[in-house]
Amino acid sequence: MPGKRIQFDDETFAALDMLGKDSMKTFQELADEAFRDLLRKHGRPASLKEALRRSVGVSAEVVPLKRKEAAPPKSVPSAKRKKRR
Repeated sequence: MPGKRIQFDDETFAALDMLGKDSMKTFQELADEAFRDLLRKHGRPASLKEALRRSVGVSAEVVPLKRKEAAPPKSVPSAKRKKRR
């Protein structure tokens, strides 16, 4: 997984650290959430699955098929019984 190094001022880092502790999340989880939200805000897919769904466009909609009307059941001729003697 590629990584980047970022720097925060002390006040921002303290606020993020406190938020992580309050919400019981790691710094990585907070960063993942923030970047996902940023991508959504700008209309960018946040995952491969989302990107693939968008790439197919309107054709990705599920179109229900029309069902054929049920034909009436065919009558089964009754079998002729032979009389036993």
